[in-house]
Amino acid sequence: MSGTAELHAATLTPSKRDLLAAWLITQSWFEGPAAEADIVGSFRFVDPEDEVGVETLLVAAGGQVYHVPVTYRSAPFDEGLGRLIGTMEHSALGRRWVYDATVDPVYVAELVRVIREGDTEADLERDGNPVDKTATAEGSGVDPVADATGMVRIARKIDDPAFKLDRARGLLTARFKLGDEQREAVVAVLR
Repeated sequence: MSGTAELHAATLTPSKRDLLAAWLITQSWFEGPAAEADIVGSFRFVDPEDEVGVETLLVAAGGQVYHVPVTYRSAPFDEGLGRLIGTMEHSALGRRWVYDATVDPVYVAELVRVIREGDTEADLERDGNPVDKTATAEGSGVDPVADATGMVRIARKIDDPAFKLDRARGLLTARFKLGDEQREAVVAVLR
C-alpha cells in the first residue's frame, strides 16, 4: 500500500468536476461533452515528502471513461513543466494549484515506484477514520533484473484500442465501478 492519504472535510471552489470540465474541452484526447463530465472514481498515491496531493480521477463523459491524474500544490509549480488545470480554494488548506500530473515529477516518480514494486493505491482517512474507496489501483511489479526506470505511458481513455501494451515491463491496473458494472483497465505502462 502506498501509505495513507489524509482527507479533509472541506468545500472546494470551484468543485473538482467544474474545474476539470473547463480544462477537458481543451485537451485533444477528450471527445465527450464537458457538461456531462462525471467523476466516477478516484484513487490516491502519497507524496513521500507530504507536500503534493496526488490523485487520479476517472471521469465519464459521452459514453467514454477518461483517466485524469492530477496533483495539488500549495504554490505554483515553478519548474516550467507544469500544465496548470486551474486553481481552487480549499476551505481547510487554502488555495491549491491543480496540475495535469503526467508531467509532475512527484506523480511520475510515485507511479513508477508503484508499478515497479507491485504496490497499490493509498488508504484513505478522514479525522483518523477509514474512508471508502471509489477506485483501486495495483502495480504489476517488475522483475528486479529488468531496468525498471524506463518511460511511462499513460492511457487517457479507458479501453482505448490505440493504447498498446507491447514492450510493457510493468503495468498499473485500475478497478472501479461504472453504474452497476465493475470495470478493470490498464491505465499506465512502464516500458
